[in-house]
Amino acid sequence: MILAILLICLSFSAIAQETCVPYIPQDCLPDVVNCVPAPPADPSTDFDHDILRYMWGKQQRKDTVRLEMAVRDAIWNMDTTLAILGEHFGITVSKEGTPAIYEVLTRGTKTIEDIRFRPKAHYFRIRPFAYFQEPSIFPQDDEWLATEGSYPSGHTIRAWACALLMAQINPACAEAVFGRAWLSGESRVISGCHWQSDVDASRPVASIGFAYLQSSEEFQRQMAAAQEEFRRLNTH
Repeated sequence: MILAILLICLSFSAIAQETCVPYIPQDCLPDVVNCVPAPPADPSTDFDHDILRYMWGKQQRKDTVRLEMAVRDAIWNMDTTLAILGEHFGITVSKEGTPAIYEVLTRGTKTIEDIRFRPKAHYFRIRPFAYFQEPSIFPQDDEWLATEGSYPSGHTIRAWACALLMAQINPACAEAVFGRAWLSGESRVISGCHWQSDVDASRPVASIGFAYLQSSEEFQRQMAAAQEEFRRLNTH
């Protein structure tokens, strides 16, 4: 029942349009095609590892708790990402209750995750479920997912970017939020929507975007306001 509800939420979130103005326009971000290696060739030993991890992911689906986590991690909705990682952040994040933190997390994450578009289009890597001609855990979405490149993983970039920003606001939460963000990346392998090498590349890609984000003066001002808001709320 819980899994069915999550699948419905995923379907609605997939078509929802998030409106969030990035700090830096997409075409001004670094082209990570020039920064990270190409995905593994088929055949190669690295691709053999991807196949083994795909098989591992299918086994993980037998664990209903882990499967539900993978489904929830797939919901492309910033509030959902904030709720998932926010469990380890230290305070509850919301637009109303923590406006400065909410602003910098949503706009900062949006800025960083936009870095994915160039490599996705450049490599246009086939997704695992399409390669094996098997359904992912979201069969209703497989047709349109197959129209977007697999490398790197946008969901993993989003989770890692949000964790980087949360740790910048509250360094004490770093271990916990990065641990949860790591599991979110593994969820993409479990889902059958991404290869392990897609996920592995996504973390440094997010870090490149995060480093570049620091050059935005507007971001720096809002990050300072978010850090102050956290200190104020965390003392009560």
